[in-house]
Amino acid sequence: MNDPDTSAVPRGRPRDAAVGHKVVETVLRLIADGTTFGDLTMEGIAREAGVGKATVYRRWASKDALLLDAMAAVDSPALPALPGTSFRDDLVVAVETIRRRGLAKRDSAMLRNMLTQIQNNPELWRSYHDTVIATRRAALARLLERGIALGAVRPELGGDMDLLVDFVAGPLLTRTAFHQGAALPEDLSERVVDMILRGIAP
Repeated sequence: MNDPDTSAVPRGRPRDAAVGHKVVETVLRLIADGTTFGDLTMEGIAREAGVGKATVYRRWASKDALLLDAMAAVDSPALPALPGTSFRDDLVVAVETIRRRGLAKRDSAMLRNMLTQIQNNPELWRSYHDTVIATRRAALARLLERGIALGAVRPELGGDMDLLVDFVAGPLLTRTAFHQGAALPEDLSERVVDMILRGIAP
């Protein structure tokens, strides 16, 4: 007598993707509403999401693991499609991407929370840097390298690309991360780019 074929029978209860999504969305909502990373607890997240604590722990072994998934969920492409009409136009789109992230409560709240982790939780900060920030900086660096190739950026500035990226991204990041509630008008990206391209000398 042949043994029954049990290869198609799943072991244990299958994970419900909708439940995982609901938990991550709950984390993002709490952060956007002003809850700090330090105030978040696995128990509180489970309660807010309307699921059991065991359900959360089956998916994430720790709060940091859950926060990493929340980061991935809120992250957007490093740069959208660029118009390609001119280096200035492309640079405006890149800076505008930073402005729009500053307007999005989830993005800005996540960034402000992550800045507190540089000292409090360097491993979590490093993961955020390596998975989110480094990708965005690399995309901006490629755009600036193209500007150098086109003759729109002085070639010697490419010798310290990290500094050049800071110079371009810094104004909007400073306003969104360190001046909560500061105005982010629609023309801000163009004004910042024109100031960068023309310099501040009279």
